[in-house]
Amino acid sequence: MSAQVQQMFATIARRYDTANDLLSLGVHKGWRRKAVRLSGAAPSQRVLDCATGTGDLALAFKRAVGSAGEVIGTDFCPEMLETAPAKAARAGLKVKFEVADALSLPYPARRFDVASIAFGIRNVDDPLRCLRELSRVVVPGGRVVVLEFGQPGGVFGALFRFYSRVIMPLIGGLVTGNRGAYEYLPRTAAAFPAGERFLALMRETDAFSEVSATPLLFGTAFVYLGVVR
Repeated sequence: MSAQVQQMFATIARRYDTANDLLSLGVHKGWRRKAVRLSGAAPSQRVLDCATGTGDLALAFKRAVGSAGEVIGTDFCPEMLETAPAKAARAGLKVKFEVADALSLPYPARRFDVASIAFGIRNVDDPLRCLRELSRVVVPGGRVVVLEFGQPGGVFGALFRFYSRVIMPLIGGLVTGNRGAYEYLPRTAAAFPAGERFLALMRETDAFSEVSATPLLFGTAFVYLGVVR
């Protein structure tokens, strides 16, 4: 699965930001800012952002930790990282970007104050192992932050499912040339555990003293927070 996912993202990397902005109407940027606020990231702290893609969440964290803080953004798909350094430079932010697999991070234990992953944990082969690896590199009392899609209910949920299954593949395919990628993304989001089910997964790691979930846009997405033991 990992090789297939990596190849899929490689094919859409060049137009990923354009598609993301169009498909979410820019809402994803606010979700990332919310994740940073909930993380409690503070000036001078060290942050690791996994599955950083083109770097949006890493840049948001850098704004929070300031010039004295450190942010490293990693992704297992080199093509997704290609535009990230230039994006950081345009924003006047110093962020380091490295190729790394969230299931086997090349960093020592207790290296960071915060570790995050946005819209990426559902794409790893073993989400439980990913959560444990994120917690491994965070200091005790530090935070692991996961931003991921949910499955909203009611009338809004029905509209969201129609949009995800019909409109998203159409627009995503036109923008990136890979309709299959935008069929895969909503399909995996719909199947991935959300809300209390994801919190149960976090508790199963036995890595966190506290876990919480904050719904965004009627449960379209969640910010999950785990305080490392």
